[in-house]
Amino acid sequence: MNPVVRKTWAPRGRTPIIRPRGRSFEKVSGAGALVISPKGRRLSWYLSLLPKENFRWFRLLTFLRNLRRHVRGPAILIWDRSQSHKHAQVRRYLIDQAGWSIELLPSYAPELNPVEDFWSYFKFGRLANFTPATVDDIRTAVRRETRRARRSQHLLLFIAGRCARSLF
Repeated sequence: MNPVVRKTWAPRGRTPIIRPRGRSFEKVSGAGALVISPKGRRLSWYLSLLPKENFRWFRLLTFLRNLRRHVRGPAILIWDRSQSHKHAQVRRYLIDQAGWSIELLPSYAPELNPVEDFWSYFKFGRLANFTPATVDDIRTAVRRETRRARRSQHLLLFIAGRCARSLF
């Protein structure tokens, strides 16, 4: 709930002041997926947010089921080594999905994960100096920025390409 404070521009003599609402331990957890079309011509960004809750295996399973409605053909899931990704129910679901497979990233390699780049882009870029009053304000702002990012193939390609360059 506390803002990420970054440098910003302001008229001379008018220092911008950020007034957070106070200490709060509320949070919003999320899961995201960057999907490349079968011919590699189009990228899509999918996101699910959970207010005041951790993203555990059963929530991940719901996200995957919803993602499956949008991704009809084969898919390769490139995942970090989160506990929810390794859960038996999640693995069982993925085995049942024809054409879906998992590739695990090295133990600690956030620079190889395009979803981490999106979180950084939102948190340290688009939502820097943002002071939400409620968890719903965070959800609204992230959804707005997600819609904006979905419309920008250039941005999606830039973030995905930066991670791809790190892999090779």
